[in-house]
Amino acid sequence: MTLPLVPAVAGRRAGRRIAGAALAVVLLLPVGRMAAAADDDPYSATVKVDASSDTVAKARDMARTDGQRRALTAVVERLAGGSPVKLPRLDDNAIANLVTSFEVDNERMSTVRYIADYTFHFRAADIQRVLRGAGVTPGDSAAAAAAKPIVLLPVYQSGAAAVLWDDPNPWRAAWARRPVGSGAVRLAVPLGDIGDVAAIDGDKARLGDGSALAAVARQNGADEAIVALAVARGGDRPVSLDVTVRRYRQGQLVDTHAAPLDANPGESQGDFLQRSVTAIAANIETGWKKEASLPVGQRASLTAALPINSLDDWLRLRQRLAGVSVIRKIDLLSLSRQEAVIEIQHAGDMDQLKAALSDIGLDLVQGDPMWRLARSGAPGR
Repeated sequence: MTLPLVPAVAGRRAGRRIAGAALAVVLLLPVGRMAAAADDDPYSATVKVDASSDTVAKARDMARTDGQRRALTAVVERLAGGSPVKLPRLDDNAIANLVTSFEVDNERMSTVRYIADYTFHFRAADIQRVLRGAGVTPGDSAAAAAAKPIVLLPVYQSGAAAVLWDDPNPWRAAWARRPVGSGAVRLAVPLGDIGDVAAIDGDKARLGDGSALAAVARQNGADEAIVALAVARGGDRPVSLDVTVRRYRQGQLVDTHAAPLDANPGESQGDFLQRSVTAIAANIETGWKKEASLPVGQRASLTAALPINSLDDWLRLRQRLAGVSVIRKIDLLSLSRQEAVIEIQHAGDMDQLKAALSDIGLDLVQGDPMWRLARSGAPGR
């Protein structure tokens, strides 16, 4: 007599997959069915399992073995844009070795039957290898993975105070009005609920508190966070914004961009801020695309003289240089009232560096004995 299904011990169990014997399994649910819980992670999938055998222990092993195979298929097809993918021949142990961890929910069982929801988490590098073996370009999966949102924190500073969740924050309000785009970089501005407020505040975001940034990213289902710091010049009705955009992955700074923006004559504060949001969002999108397209391994350095008018002028120029996508590092070699001599480490070739510098109003000019950075329209020496 078959006993009725009963729930297992309440709660969630997690652990590393241990390979078991592969036996015949009776599956009652469609292949590749996934729960929404795994949608945020492109290398994870949730599947329902249902198996029967002469003991519940065997049924559980059978269900888990089949579940990890179906989860792998679902992940690969998701990363391939939803197209069916013919996987290379992988035995149960090979698939188990791709799994970093799994979680179990909603277990029910009788003496001969086992039902549950399994979430399997796979190693990204191994999944890329499987994709290549299936003839899928890894770039396709990278594009799909990029669909995961990036949390954007609009910090507004007018005077000494830096605000994020507090009102008024016209910078955050302008970002909240921005239509959600469909580009490769999907920016998500948090609602500022109790979880967001508990995770981070304006000062922590401005100063790059790694643990707080990682916490607010997790709070919103992301791995990365961007701090868009807008420093207003001109009081309640700013005439310019010095915007610094810093990107953090798991709390670690990975990229910095800077952009000074000026209001047009007669432009309202709201229109100026909305136009600035559009410009910064476009810079995030195009700047990171340019960086991703650079040939791997192309790295170089040069020494250049940069004419300056004052220490403040140098600090502003350094901030603009830090926002150039191809520049990896800037070292100050000497500084006088008229000139800063710097070493620039950059990715890509000289033409790419010159093009990137021209975007921020600087021309790279061959001098004697070193390169010079001239403001666009100004003489190179």
